[in-house]
Amino acid sequence: MSKPLSDHDRRKQISVRGLAGVENVAELKQTFNRHLHFTLVKDRNVAATRDYYFALAHTVREHLIGRWIRTQQHYYEKDPKRVYYISLEFYMGRTLQNTMVNLALENACDEAMYQIGLDMEELEDMEEDAGLGNGGLGRLAACFLDSMASLGMAAYGYGIRYEFGIFNQKIASGWQVEEADDWLRYGNPWEKARPEYMRPVHFYGKTEHHPDGVKWVDTQVVLALPYDTPVPGYRNNYVNTMRLWSAKAPCEFNLKDFNIGGYIQAVLDRNLAENISRVLYPNDNFFEGKELRLKQEYFVVSATLQDIIRRFKVSKFGSREIARTDFSKLPDKVAIQLNDTHPSMAIPELMRVLVDIEKLSWDNAWDICVRTCAYTNHTVLPEALERWPVDLFAHLLPRHLEIIYEINRRHLEKVAAKFPGDHDRLRRMSLIEEGGQKRINMAHLCIVGSHAVNGVAQIHSDILKATVFKDFYEMEPHKFQNKTNGITPRRWLVMCNPGLAEVIAERIGEDFIRDLSQLKVLRKYVNDEAFIRDVAKVKQENKLKFSVHLEEHYKVKINPNSMFDIQVKRIHEYKRQLLNCLHIITYYNRIKREPNKHWTPRTVMIGGKAAPGYHTAKMIIRLITAIGDVVNNDPVIGDRLKVIFLENYRVTLAEKVIPAADLSEQISTAGTEASGTGNMKFMLNGALTIGTMDGANVEMAEEAGEDNLFIFGMRVDDVEALDKKGYHAAEYYNHLPELKQAIDQIAGGFFSPKQPDLFKEIVNMLMHHDRFKVFADYEDYIKCQEKVNDLYKNPREWTKKVIYNIAGCGKFSSDRTIAQYAREIWGVEPTLEKLPNPDDKEESAMIL
Repeated sequence: MSKPLSDHDRRKQISVRGLAGVENVAELKQTFNRHLHFTLVKDRNVAATRDYYFALAHTVREHLIGRWIRTQQHYYEKDPKRVYYISLEFYMGRTLQNTMVNLALENACDEAMYQIGLDMEELEDMEEDAGLGNGGLGRLAACFLDSMASLGMAAYGYGIRYEFGIFNQKIASGWQVEEADDWLRYGNPWEKARPEYMRPVHFYGKTEHHPDGVKWVDTQVVLALPYDTPVPGYRNNYVNTMRLWSAKAPCEFNLKDFNIGGYIQAVLDRNLAENISRVLYPNDNFFEGKELRLKQEYFVVSATLQDIIRRFKVSKFGSREIARTDFSKLPDKVAIQLNDTHPSMAIPELMRVLVDIEKLSWDNAWDICVRTCAYTNHTVLPEALERWPVDLFAHLLPRHLEIIYEINRRHLEKVAAKFPGDHDRLRRMSLIEEGGQKRINMAHLCIVGSHAVNGVAQIHSDILKATVFKDFYEMEPHKFQNKTNGITPRRWLVMCNPGLAEVIAERIGEDFIRDLSQLKVLRKYVNDEAFIRDVAKVKQENKLKFSVHLEEHYKVKINPNSMFDIQVKRIHEYKRQLLNCLHIITYYNRIKREPNKHWTPRTVMIGGKAAPGYHTAKMIIRLITAIGDVVNNDPVIGDRLKVIFLENYRVTLAEKVIPAADLSEQISTAGTEASGTGNMKFMLNGALTIGTMDGANVEMAEEAGEDNLFIFGMRVDDVEALDKKGYHAAEYYNHLPELKQAIDQIAGGFFSPKQPDLFKEIVNMLMHHDRFKVFADYEDYIKCQEKVNDLYKNPREWTKKVIYNIAGCGKFSSDRTIAQYAREIWGVEPTLEKLPNPDDKEESAMIL
């Protein structure tokens, strides 16, 4: 809120934003001033905006501490089954506003800052995004943490505290340029280092086989230092923990071999060990088999499993004595969820701990391992599947290689027993891929070593069983499940779109924030004129606000009455930003051909990062910016069509752009997008979807009614049929004059007059080796976009479809997703009961 709220606005927003009681506000101001003084050592004369942000962050954090300690105490006393969500990525974004929302402190903090003479929004803008993820997989993990806390589950997120998160993207002369994301430069007020729980992680060395078992010796040790971040549930006084590991060299690192006079060099070489947690690999849906990445994967897994086992062994709060030694009970007390194959080393590592260290028999250890672990698959793209070279393993993790070979030997014995004589099946199902370079197929390891395997949307889970993992499904069909992804309605509605949350709450109350299925009640308001008007008004306000943001950042004048047509996601060929480009060019050519016709005005915005090594994706960005340069400067077009590339798309920019969207572009080739979650965010925030029958789009159409989405293009069966027949781009090019014109313009330098052949590789790819069949869906896409234009001219009918969409969003809450994981995979029961509020004196007295 850049301007102070009028009394009317305050009253309107009071329900969703929490009450600003007088005592509350006075206490917040006092705490704020205390932190400015004692924590930041500043006074009002020298404090800058950043100091005020830190003072506010520490003030809000104080309200978490009591709940955090109390929650962990509660878990120790109740000794519930604990859930460990292991992920190499947690794409958290900013923490301040989300914490205020979940603690119902937003209005009180707003009022306190206003009274002190500060602007809340300006302070919030000082916070760095925690960009410890690439896209969907990392943001899903963050939504899951919010839901697990809001459902009162004893759950922990475990990952790596990267010093540098996903790069910041700058656009220079139309090209993507990467900049290091030094997000910790000013410190992170939300984390607490826990050096007392430091753990050793071993690499390299060799194995020795003795009669009493196997020893892994002569290893190099790296220490894992944990940093804890609180994860507050929504107004239930639960605060869970996200624990991220940072790599530290041990004090004796390189010194015990004291090379004569090498002391200085030995100390400098500590960096080599500490590089493990230096930087997030910036690839989305692509496997890069680098040693440092395998080190990261084993580092998080080894440190986390030590923590899990330590916590399993001590039962009651404050006790350091080992209470539990019976590991057969591990699956009753521990559930480990592997977020893709990145933490797949948890399976051989758990086996190593149980067999080599705890001295269990292989059969007992394996039974425990399988019952404890579960695996989520996130993609069917072959280039994304992790296949590690065996010789890299032999060098870095020799004991784990032996264990994987033994897992594979026993696995193939079972396959051979069930399918005697089927040698090709044995080859296909092996964890080891023979060939030029022997590789370990980590997805196969995860399936064999887990009791549950899930896809992330119904169509994706079906494709896994029918194709990629068909052999494994035939062997163990009971393992395969679906868990359609979801998003947290706290961040993706209440926080980013308070206007819409308020309009909904005025009609159906506030309970939908905890139980999103209640949105279906909105169907009865679909013909309510006042509701239609309110929904449309909120959208218009959000568009105006975002227009201001755009004009400040891009110096382009935006027509806020134009349709905001938005595609924001990682840049990838399968997501088909190129199909969007072809529509833009076609629409441009149509306006040029008949400039006096009444055209529906559009502002097309495309945003997303390209992996630094993904040449084609970087060229796609360059094409988008080039099209924008031509379209935006053509006087014949005026404000009827604008093309903007949104720089540095990240969680915080998503929170601004999604509430302002009219049209959401979800146009991947059918069968390639496992689920998508951005699609759900747009739907919840009052945009209509143009999309293929892919990922969760299928279920969105089911929930809202297919008539209320703009569905086009090939279905999965059509894509398969076209693969069999052979896809020939030239046929479409020759039969569709507008497609030919667009391609000829790109190829002929119309969009790059100074470098006419700048885009020849893109054109060559589209014409000769396009795996994602852009031309095959072009004609239907253009026709579908015409329907979009027609409907947009009728705002009332458009908004009615919007209401059907919002009303159909209930299924896509991550609360529903997590409740299903809990009941169907982890064997724990979610709860909506609240813990007592530690700040509330009466409630606290009852506990004491």
